[in-house]
Amino acid sequence: MNTDKASRQARLWLPLVDSAYTLAVRERVRELVEPHAEAIDRDDIYPKSIVKQLAALGYTSVTLPVQYGGQGLSFEHALAAFEEIAVASAAVAVSMISIFQAQTMIRLFGNERLKETFLPQFPQGLLAAYALTEASHGSDIRSLDTKAERAGDEWVLAGEKHFITSSDGAELFVILAQTEVGVSVFAVPRAAAGLTIYEGRNSATFGLRNGPHMNLRLQDVRIPAHHLIGTEGKGVRQAVTVLDHSRTIAAAISLGIARAAFDAAYAHVAERVAFDQKVLQFQGIQWYLAEALSDIDACRLQVFHAGRALDQHLDIDRYSSEAKLRAAEVATRTASMAVQVGGAIGTMVNAPFGRFLRDAKTYEIAGGSSEILKNTIGKYLIRLTQAPQ
Repeated sequence: MNTDKASRQARLWLPLVDSAYTLAVRERVRELVEPHAEAIDRDDIYPKSIVKQLAALGYTSVTLPVQYGGQGLSFEHALAAFEEIAVASAAVAVSMISIFQAQTMIRLFGNERLKETFLPQFPQGLLAAYALTEASHGSDIRSLDTKAERAGDEWVLAGEKHFITSSDGAELFVILAQTEVGVSVFAVPRAAAGLTIYEGRNSATFGLRNGPHMNLRLQDVRIPAHHLIGTEGKGVRQAVTVLDHSRTIAAAISLGIARAAFDAAYAHVAERVAFDQKVLQFQGIQWYLAEALSDIDACRLQVFHAGRALDQHLDIDRYSSEAKLRAAEVATRTASMAVQVGGAIGTMVNAPFGRFLRDAKTYEIAGGSSEILKNTIGKYLIRLTQAPQ
């Protein structure tokens, strides 16, 4: 990155939490992630070596307690890390949010034996995926075709999970399955006998490309009894809690996409000459950028406010849903603007603008669609009318 561009970005995007920490993440990400972003997207590969390097720096265990080898920092620190990573590559950030989801499920609900087994492995680079989706159910996880039965000191799992993000590189899966008393959650190592992974017909997406979204087949997979995470039958509630956390992370990733699109468009029009002047001198172009910058600035404040709400355990379903809803929309709008002001270059496959637009639009659906988020906010409002006065 040239000095002028780096200087502009430093002025535009001031850290919103712990300046020294945020700027250190920004510098390492430029070094380790940014040079590989185009290839990761083009080749649709899981960036295993990059994620391992980021894990060694502590970025997959920002909020993990120190007793397990984590940094023990606030949720706002995690948002700062994910935002900076996503500026360089949304695909890498999505690879890491899968790890965060699995880690959060074990951290919040796992028994002590399970925590001692797996949580210390995350700072060492453990790669994980969160397996909810099934072919017949999609976002509806209230009842599942994947079954789990207790057999003495073991659980036996059978069924299939489809379209699992980051599954191509995962070493541990957090899997939802139906038991006699309801949906429950289990930790299943990739090496477990009877677990196979295959590429289904609809495994590739046009955005957030971090490797094929593989299918998992479980054929009488046996795991120890203590690999049940949390309370049997309470899996839906646990999954919703984890999603409330990860949606705010997803909002930070969308912010990163928006920033990357804005930076590319701004750099282009600041240098491009048309009709004997820099394109940035045209008022119409300035208005595009002014609106986008105002959107991103406001959205950053909203997302980090949601992070503080999580740290304070305050209405996290409301604030996480609002943050993700708004950030995904802002990212798509900004990426579309970037294509527009890029002109012909904005449409070229060897320019980054198409990647930003594909990533942004995909995240309006992935990680909780805008419609689901609006429903969640609506339920919050209904609940508020029913609360004691």
